[in-house]
Amino acid sequence: MNGADPEERYPPTSMTFEHLEPERFISLVTFRRSGDRVATPVWFALDHLQIVVGTFDSSGKAKRLRHTDRVEIAPCNFRGLVRGPYVAGVASFLEPTEAILAAAALSDKYGWQWDMFSRKVDVYISVVPAPVA
Repeated sequence: MNGADPEERYPPTSMTFEHLEPERFISLVTFRRSGDRVATPVWFALDHLQIVVGTFDSSGKAKRLRHTDRVEIAPCNFRGLVRGPYVAGVASFLEPTEAILAAAALSDKYGWQWDMFSRKVDVYISVVPAPVA
């Protein structure tokens, strides 16, 4: 485990996201046009069978999601140290009416911390499990 790439330790799997509910952070992996992985630790909430994440429209992850909806997620700490298996997912941007519900779910989970951070959040992302091939 010392210095090993988390991708090698925890290869992506396809499953549901219920196991992530008690976690405070997930590593959200998005993909560059070149196929390179970019992992970002993010706050999230489990809303029914989807994970919701709030971010900035100008963020790198939002830009990368505009050209590919493929993502991977794994539990991690606030620094992004992965602590479990990756799960393959499909991301999409939420409509404004859905974003209100996502913001409420994140506020319920993180309380005042989310309320302070979310003042600048202008886009919400939904992640659902990737179909099993």
